[in-house]
Amino acid sequence: MNPMFYDYLRVYPILQRLLASLLLWLGLACVSAHAATVSVSNYPLFLLSEAVTEGAPSAKRLLQAGEVGHHGSISPGDIKAIRDSKFVVWFGEPLENNLASSLKTAPNAIALFEFDAFNRHPLRDVQGKPIAGTLDPHIWLDPDNAKAITRALAVIHSHANPQYKNLYHANAQKFAQRLDSAVAAASFDSTKTPSPYWAYHDAYQYIEDSINLQLIGSLSVDHHLAPKVSQLRRLNEQRPTKRMCLVSPNAPAKGLLAKLQPVSTTVQAEDMSNSTDFIRGWQTMAQQIHQCIDK
Repeated sequence: MNPMFYDYLRVYPILQRLLASLLLWLGLACVSAHAATVSVSNYPLFLLSEAVTEGAPSAKRLLQAGEVGHHGSISPGDIKAIRDSKFVVWFGEPLENNLASSLKTAPNAIALFEFDAFNRHPLRDVQGKPIAGTLDPHIWLDPDNAKAITRALAVIHSHANPQYKNLYHANAQKFAQRLDSAVAAASFDSTKTPSPYWAYHDAYQYIEDSINLQLIGSLSVDHHLAPKVSQLRRLNEQRPTKRMCLVSPNAPAKGLLAKLQPVSTTVQAEDMSNSTDFIRGWQTMAQQIHQCIDK
């Protein structure tokens, strides 16, 4: 028999394995290239989505970091992305009124506020009193809510790209375990009296129970609005401790801080726009708020 034939028999299994590997790689590449697009509205939702889609294509984010939904706008390209997406996930109009005109009637839009799966609190006035019939929309800062959101995202992503279903649900489970560990590691004693703090505007309510905080009052109803003199006077007259901690999404003006002394400050963006990982961002927020209080 021709010696070349024997060489062929020896090489053939190797060629088979190489061909099989090539076909598998091409198949995965085609799946990735043709993965259905899921869009999410803002940065905290994008961070939670990233935890779910780790190892698979990311969702498209509509709003930029810092544009939680009260402010910011979407471009014509974003409007096209909304039309082209399999699903568009947003929180809903109470937070993202700048998206409502595009998403309220969009057949592919899913508003998380319409689910009953989340802990909810009403808005509070500058004195910290609940306002009946309202919703504080910053629900992602509650660890239980964050876990519920990732479970919902795993289901949504699975319907858009079923080839990654097992991955999405495994990632959501891993996220829940990591977040539980982060909350436990924070170990703020819930048997002690809650630590008092001020907020520039009331955006941190959903983290209070987890790290044992109590809002004494906020300076303004919106971080874009300057506080009233009467509110500054009230805060100074009713401070429970000599030195207070002020939590603010941006660095307060020195002139404003001079009217609240003695005061420590910590800058915390409620959308975690300074972080690339939700859990690390949550941990950093919790630690820095308590460091501000303990000064």
